[in-house]
Amino acid sequence: MTKRKLLFGSFALTLPLALATVLIMHPTRAKSEAAASPTEVRVDNFTFGPATLTVPVNSTVTWINKDDLPHVIASDDGVFKSKALDTDDKYSYTFSKAGTYAYYCSIHPKMVGKIIVQ
Repeated sequence: MTKRKLLFGSFALTLPLALATVLIMHPTRAKSEAAASPTEVRVDNFTFGPATLTVPVNSTVTWINKDDLPHVIASDDGVFKSKALDTDDKYSYTFSKAGTYAYYCSIHPKMVGKIIVQ
């Protein structure tokens, strides 16, 4: 048997095994990456979008101000509060405990939202 046939035969056996391993492991890896990935809330036209967001524990939520006016993101219970966010400014908070976190804009108190952490 030539070296080329031997090498090709070994490669032909190894490639399907490697592919099967990746396909089997991929869903587990995707779930753990999704849990750690940031989630965004857009502040636009004096609203939070989405108004209610459900995330897993240890998720980082990022608010992005798309309005022309500043906004301050503040939780009702004082757990988190941003500085004044100008247009395109961002504020992030990582939720390490399960619960429901109501928040509002302290400059415009009629702007309200909720993060549900499970």
